[in-house]
Amino acid sequence: MSIQDNERFLNIIKNLKLSPRNTISEFSEEINNISLEHGIQAAYNYLLRAEVILNIRKPLLAIYDHAFQFIGGAQKYGLTLTSVLQNQFDITIISNKEVSHRDFFSWYNLDLSKCKIKVIKLPYFEERNTPHLDPAFISKEVENPFHLISKESGNYDIFVNNSMNEMVYPLSNISILVCHFPERRPKSYFYADQYTYVVYNSRYTAEWIKKKWKLSPHQHIYPPVDMETDNSKFLKKKNILSVARFEVEGTKRQQEMIEAFLNLNQKYPEIAKGWKFILVGGSNQKNPYLSKLKDTINKNPNKNIELKINIPNKELKSLYQESTLFWHLCGLTHDDPAEIEHFGMTIVEAMQNKMVPIVYDGGGPREIVDNGVNGFRVQSKAELIKCSIRLIRDQKLIQKLSEDAQKKAQTFSRIKFEERVNSFFNKLLKTYNPL
Repeated sequence: MSIQDNERFLNIIKNLKLSPRNTISEFSEEINNISLEHGIQAAYNYLLRAEVILNIRKPLLAIYDHAFQFIGGAQKYGLTLTSVLQNQFDITIISNKEVSHRDFFSWYNLDLSKCKIKVIKLPYFEERNTPHLDPAFISKEVENPFHLISKESGNYDIFVNNSMNEMVYPLSNISILVCHFPERRPKSYFYADQYTYVVYNSRYTAEWIKKKWKLSPHQHIYPPVDMETDNSKFLKKKNILSVARFEVEGTKRQQEMIEAFLNLNQKYPEIAKGWKFILVGGSNQKNPYLSKLKDTINKNPNKNIELKINIPNKELKSLYQESTLFWHLCGLTHDDPAEIEHFGMTIVEAMQNKMVPIVYDGGGPREIVDNGVNGFRVQSKAELIKCSIRLIRDQKLIQKLSEDAQKKAQTFSRIKFEERVNSFFNKLLKTYNPL
């Protein structure tokens, strides 16, 4: 809508509020003209906005993610945003697979009972029985299966695409693409440039949005991290913890971390004595990479490596409280910037619980961990082992770095996230409903 069209629209609505009987015909005529000139969707959007300005209802907001059925940091980001806004908007959560309010509460400790859940199954993926709906599978030779989501987006005042899926064309009055990373370069069905706003989760992501998509993103909102607890009640154990999804492609580098821990046990048995390595993450049932990890662990004679799959939030929180070191090597040996950690929510979760992080030196973790101040950044398995040995030998260093880690983690707290989300959406609403 042009500036002139917007001013005419607001004047009509203003007159309608003041004198509905005298201006209803003008309003109807305007809708008809918009329909003839711009199409039915444009006329429907006009009606939707008019309903909000006339205080007939709350604004309708939909949030979509093609991976809501899996536990993940990006999904937690989108659903926490939903939780912040659920009193202000009438919200629908759109998924392509069955998922429930109970799942969201178990995985993220989020009560989203005020929101509706709508499942829109996509025939292309259903026919192939694929648990992971990867947009990368779709070429120009295939009809865009995500057009069903595009069509649905036109039923809301605001549509939020939280899935990094640039194949969804937005039809709502206001559209927001939450980009956790621009994984694919513009090719078939690329609609990222059609969104009203692009929100990014880290400076690393913003840099690659500009490089890959030639777009300037609009709003920086760091992910919400809310795992902080009263650690004075818990004694730290000799646990090294890793928390990341078990990606089929192995991009989180759990295999390499297991190899490093086995190496630590083999070469430095006295130093490693009593230490345990625990790997936590979400996974679907059929995961060959996870099977490979299990095979490696079963061959370990020390029996000091554990896998915990799809565990509830309460158990994860206990592991954070009890563990001392945190390993995260996503990005190791990768040349593709998409396979380097885009931010690193679990790193912050660990830091909130006074764990000392040792992370790959690249991507989003560089914005979180200050090397030698509140943790260490490394570029190899050898450096990972070296830093771990240094910490295991020096309890005073662990104490200092863990306290500084907890302080730094406050930058990425749930409270900070809520402030940024509320500020951004309040500005949108003032523009959408200025009367």
